[in-house]
Amino acid sequence: MRAVVIERQGTPVTANVSVRGDWPEPSAPGHGQALIKTIATAFNHMDLWVGRGIGGLTLPYPRISGCDACGMVEAVGAGVDPAWMGRRVIVNAATKVAPRVHPDDPPASSLAPAYELIGEHHNGMFCERFVAPAANLVQVDGCDPVQAAAFGLCALTAYSMMVGKGAMRPGQSVLITGVGGGVATSALALAKHSGCPTIVTSRHQWKLDKAKALGADATILDTGEDWSKQVRGWSNKRGVDIAVDSVGKTTHLSCLKSLARGGAYLTPGATTGGDPVTDLPRIFWNQLRVLGSTMGSAAEFQEVTALFRSGKLLPVIDSVFEAKDAPKAFARLEAGEQFGKIVVTW
Repeated sequence: MRAVVIERQGTPVTANVSVRGDWPEPSAPGHGQALIKTIATAFNHMDLWVGRGIGGLTLPYPRISGCDACGMVEAVGAGVDPAWMGRRVIVNAATKVAPRVHPDDPPASSLAPAYELIGEHHNGMFCERFVAPAANLVQVDGCDPVQAAAFGLCALTAYSMMVGKGAMRPGQSVLITGVGGGVATSALALAKHSGCPTIVTSRHQWKLDKAKALGADATILDTGEDWSKQVRGWSNKRGVDIAVDSVGKTTHLSCLKSLARGGAYLTPGATTGGDPVTDLPRIFWNQLRVLGSTMGSAAEFQEVTALFRSGKLLPVIDSVFEAKDAPKAFARLEAGEQFGKIVVTW
């Protein structure tokens, strides 16, 4: 079958990407699994990390990335309701790892779930067919497959982070850094759906202009200087309730300085590095919450997809490529030229 293959690890990633027609077909779905015929696959920043190599993981190459797809269920394994057959679906790429059971461990009441990711730990969805756990599927019958493919992982990440962990409530003020990527644009859409005044940052004025058109109430052109005074000026010196920061090292401290007392700093990633200068006195004196978030649960995936099916929450599409042009799509992602999601159709 056809597949978009990362032939070897290296930077730039695009130089190592090929479209092959001889990738092995997936095996028949096993117990609890479904075979998906792919209609469209969407990019995430994770696809670049898979190509560059991920610390702590030994990934064999060649391999297929791809954490987001929309497709049709072609077959199901034992234990799966046959009603899934023929359904158009999207896939939660986060597969939950069973917790260890050890006699000396304390209660796990505060232990966060561990996830492996289809498209990172395992071969992914940049191919014509793939197998996934049926428990990770949500039906999107009648929805546009390009929009559906672009929706899943980023919307889940934003929803779990902002609603599940950050306890975002309607009307709270929100700061989003690095607007333009999939998680940031999903966070903007979710904040606006919740009636939250929102300010966004970017290093590119054209991305700020697009964010403004999507409903951002205010924008900041990030020139590398501390912009927290601008955020506090916008919020009448109060500060914001939530800061969504996937940029990391270069924006962390400005985010902390931008938060109101009791505010939440939410991090789902760190594209500029994971070793920022922080401010512990500000954190404890202002009783700030610093929360990490990775993907989300099956229940959260169902909840956020319900917003998609009802038309309340839609992804931003940057561009659509045919599968044969996937290396061009990789190049666009790697250059950081996109605003929203890049999608490949099969």
